[in-house]
This record gives sequence, structure tokens and C-alpha cells, in this order.
Amino acid sequence: MARPKNQGARRGALIDAAGRAIAERGMAGLRIKDIAAAAGVSAGSVLYYYPELDDLVLAVHQDAVERYLTQRQAETESLGGNPVARMRAALASGLPQGPDDAVHRLLFELHGLADRSTGHAALMGSLFAREVALYSTLLEVGTVAGAFTLTTPVADAARNLVALEDGYGLHIVARNPVVDRTTALALLSAHARAVTGCPDL
Repeated sequence: MARPKNQGARRGALIDAAGRAIAERGMAGLRIKDIAAAAGVSAGSVLYYYPELDDLVLAVHQDAVERYLTQRQAETESLGGNPVARMRAALASGLPQGPDDAVHRLLFELHGLADRSTGHAALMGSLFAREVALYSTLLEVGTVAGAFTLTTPVADAARNLVALEDGYGLHIVARNPVVDRTTALALLSAHARAVTGCPDL
């Protein structure tokens, strides 16, 4: 088989296709032929770039984490120096848009591999730490600006916000009828108001 000239683009297409397949079917239903069909290539082409399916799935997890974090960072930074607006954007960006939110479905599915894989565990831990860092920065900036008066240490407040959005997000994706996005965002925002003393969140 001739080696394609643009290996990076081909690998990227396979990662994207595998991510879609996992979000739609789950890990239990993941097959090489489904990834190949989604990418518009043969099963042999998938195996050429990723002889081990586990390596492709790990690459999907890495890509999903980076894209998700980049999007969250961009949404908060786009609001300039207004700490309240940036915090509101962060709170909204951490929750699924609904049960069929592909990014969150994919991340939750891949996080489920963490107990059996050190690579997936490291990615899950890295995502949590970087989300905590995002909230920590926003809380610190808001405090310096006088918009927030924290009732708990920054690190604790940030970890609780991430844990709450993860918990509510899982219920949204799982189609819990009493936890939709609107309800979850209202509850998450109420907690943020209590922690920061800011009534405008």
C-alpha cells in the first residue's frame, strides 16, 4: 500500500470518524468497519494507521479533551475583562446542550475507560485539573476586581464547580427527566452565587 502524503490529515480524519462512532454507538459497539465507513475508507486503511484499536481510541480521547478545553477557554476569553460575564460563560460551557450533545457523550464514554487504562485515566485527570485551573483563574480575577467575595478557598470552590457540572452533565446525557440543561444551569449558577457572593451570576 502506498504511503499517503498527508499522514497527519488522514490520522485526523480517522480520529474524527472514530469519535463520531463512539458518541453514536458507545464503546461496546465500536467496530473497525464502522470507523472506516464514517471516514469513507477501507477497514485496511484504518488498521494501516492504527494497527491497535486501543491506540486510536486513546488518540480520540486526547483530541476530544483538547478540543473541549480550547472551546471553553475561547468562550471565556472572548468576553474580555468582565469577570462576571466570563464566569457566566464558563458555567454555561461546562454543561451539555442536551442529551445528544456529541462532545459530552464522547467524553463521558471515554472517561469510562479510566479504571482500566492508565492512559485514559491520565487524560481524565488532566481534563479535571485544567478545568479546575480555568475556574481558579476566573475566581481569582473576580476577587481581585472586587466582583467576588469567596466563602471558601479558591481551589475548593473551583473543584466543586467542576464536580457539579460533571455530575449534572452525566444526568443530562443519561436523559434523567428531572435534570435538563436549564435546571442544571440554574442549580450550578445558584451554587456559584453562594460561593462568590455575586448576585449577578
